[in-house]
Amino acid sequence: MTHLRPSPQPPLTGDAPEPRRLRRRPPWARTPVLKTTAALTGLVMAAFVLIHMIGNLKAYQGPAAYDAYAAWLRGIGYPLLPHEGLLWALRIVLGACLVLHVAATLTIRARGRAARGPELRRGLARRGLAARSMTVTGLLVLVFIAVHLLDLTIGRLVAPSGFLGLTSGADGAVTAHAYANLVASLSRPPMAGFYLLVMAVLGVHLAHGLWTAVADLGVTGARTRRLLGALAALVAAAVAIGDGILAVLVLAGAVS
Repeated sequence: MTHLRPSPQPPLTGDAPEPRRLRRRPPWARTPVLKTTAALTGLVMAAFVLIHMIGNLKAYQGPAAYDAYAAWLRGIGYPLLPHEGLLWALRIVLGACLVLHVAATLTIRARGRAARGPELRRGLARRGLAARSMTVTGLLVLVFIAVHLLDLTIGRLVAPSGFLGLTSGADGAVTAHAYANLVASLSRPPMAGFYLLVMAVLGVHLAHGLWTAVADLGVTGARTRRLLGALAALVAAAVAIGDGILAVLVLAGAVS
């Protein structure tokens, strides 16, 4: 008589065995690590755009104040550091954060789509518009970053015809004509309209992205999450409105 031996059962550890394909991934490529990377890099870039918006408020004080602010940015840390040394270090850090953020979020999205069955696909469709459009809004922000750098930093392709580069005075002091370039750029209706569109998109992306970062970093507690969610919405609104109003005022001639 043949006796059937029961198949061995996995130990009850509370967690399902990790799929074999996941065990082959290096630690830095695991989904939880990628989510943490996306959250931290997103927070760094969110802090930057908020500080950048606050700096743009100098434009309301006129060309002298705005150009002085631009000169201060270039000279931070000088002479302890080379001129523009800290500014370039910041650019490198932000560039690295951008690359890591895009790579992490696109990888997470691809894995989610690959693992998603019919029921989960229907669940995704019930998510809010901000959540469903994060990839689209993120790509539009990437396009804006390229346009913004070409327009107001590099002065090529999409820059106004009267773009003014850095000039040196008789005393060797370097002047950045940041205010004149800003006004010349946003005085063009297509550029001002594009700027306003992207600020609205950036606000949506920031609000949902900051909330997602809070969740991915393991913040718990309903009250704390509500508070941080409200703070995320406030930061997103401040950036979108603060920068958007500047474009409107320049286009209307109130800032000129």
